[in-house]
Formats: sequence, structure tokens, C-alpha cells
Amino acid sequence: MSTTPFEARYDERGLLPVVAQDALTGEVRMVAFATAEAVAMTMETGRATFFSRSRGALWTKGETSGNVLDVRSVLVDCDEDSLVYLVVPNGPTCHTGAPTCFFRTLARGEGGALTTVSHEVPAPTLLARLETVLEARKAATGEKSYAKSLYDGGPEKIGAKLREEADELARAIASEDEVRVANEAADVLFHLMVALRSRAVPFADVLRELDRRTGTSGHDEKRARNTR
Repeated sequence: MSTTPFEARYDERGLLPVVAQDALTGEVRMVAFATAEAVAMTMETGRATFFSRSRGALWTKGETSGNVLDVRSVLVDCDEDSLVYLVVPNGPTCHTGAPTCFFRTLARGEGGALTTVSHEVPAPTLLARLETVLEARKAATGEKSYAKSLYDGGPEKIGAKLREEADELARAIASEDEVRVANEAADVLFHLMVALRSRAVPFADVLRELDRRTGTSGHDEKRARNTR
């Protein structure tokens, strides 16, 4: 690991763009601008701080709403003219009350004109989209939805499918090619997601638990669980 001085390339107004990205899910929460003072304050306080171009002043995200962004680390791009704040959000990020400011997609409307489409439940990442779909499947019928048939079968059926898929993955790892391993792993992940939705456990909770264990020896973690 090498260390070099940070020589930020601010624009003529003394600003550079900052992307706030969820450190656990990878979801982009917002984009804003920062001055050198805003970056310094972010590093000092651990709270995402920006510069408001409309007000001409520094502002810390959530200073009035309480929906702050705790900054885990700051990434610097190769040209040092933009940053990524890896954050842990405390509540919704968008002023509209949406979890992320990016809850619309760009599409082509009538005559080819560009238009935006709003989504009630923004899901910018693949796992978030899958989680949203699986939650919606609870309102479907078992004849039309495989996930719904699992929900209807309850913990016993879901557990049986998890064990079956995990066994198939284990056998693929032992003796099959990489494509089969990826396919079987996808089956395990899908059924795991169904199991989590059946208990209303957000996948983000799983990521938080993995994050909590980061830096801890696996042997130590297992010993700690066995003594609880």
C-alpha cells in the first residue's frame, strides 16, 4: 500500500462532485458538491458534509432532518477531481422521503422524447430489485409464482429447498465446472432471499452482520457464538 499527498483538482468555483454510496449495499444515495473545507469537515467529524451552491454555504447532510450519512471512508478517483463517500445512511436520504435521490429511470416516450419514470420502491442494485420482486410475489398465487408456492409451503418447504440447493452447490464445487458452480450458487442465493422475505428479514441486515464480523477471525467468531 502506497501513500501520496491528496492534491484535489477543484473547479474554478473551488468545488468537486461527491457521490454518496451506501457502504453495505452499493446503492448510490445522492450526489452533491464539496469544497476543501467540506471535505476536511467530513474527515474530521465522520459525517457527510457538502457545499450548497444555492445557499453558498457548507451543510452537513441531515443537520435538520436527522437523516445523517455516517462516512466510513472516502474514495478518490484517479484524476483527484471527484470523490465517493462510502456511507451508512440513517434514514432516507432524499428530501422527498425516498431512500435514495435516484428513484426515477430515464426512458423514451412518445416520439422518442426523453421522459422519467418514477418508482415507488427504488431498487438500484440487483439484490434490492430481487428483494422487491420477491416481496411482491407474496400477493401472487402459487400456480403463477414459484416464490409464492414456497411461501405457502412455510418454513418446512423453504428449509427443505435450501438444504437441497446447498447440497447441489456442494456437489458442483466438488466435481463440476465453473458454470455449474455459478448456476447452483445462484439457486442457493435465490432460495436464501425467499427464506429471508418469509421472515421479513431485510438482506441489508445480513450485510450488516457480515460487516460487523469484518476484521474478526472466523474461529473467534464461532467461539463467541457458541458461548452465547
